[in-house]
Amino acid sequence: MMFCHLRMFKIPMINALRRREGTALIEFALTVPVLLTLMLGIIEFGRVLWAQNALHYAVEEAARCMTFNATSCGSTSATQNYAAATSGMTFANASAVFTPTTAVACGAVTGNKVTASYPFPFLTTFFSYSITLTAQACFPTG
Repeated sequence: MMFCHLRMFKIPMINALRRREGTALIEFALTVPVLLTLMLGIIEFGRVLWAQNALHYAVEEAARCMTFNATSCGSTSATQNYAAATSGMTFANASAVFTPTTAVACGAVTGNKVTASYPFPFLTTFFSYSITLTAQACFPTG
């Protein structure tokens, strides 16, 4: 009698273990969080590299503008606005990001220097820390 009851539970249990209908859903549920996190990390890393490249380009062009184009970059605020405009990024306050300096040492000669310091805002909340991107360029005047 006991054997009959065990057999009655054993056969449906074996059949249930052989079924494969839900395995794709379980595999999908296990891999999606990992893939999404990886994808968001790649996107954020690309944004950081793009912003760093934009800052470098902006300070190089602003230092060159200070040297050769006194009408566009004759004052500190004009140079800051020029750097912000050529960077390709949007800054709420260009004067807080870019700092131009005239008559500084560029190696062995005197030149114009522009530095930038930008606290990078991440789009995702997975990265709870912040980084500050910096760039500087010096263009000789003589």
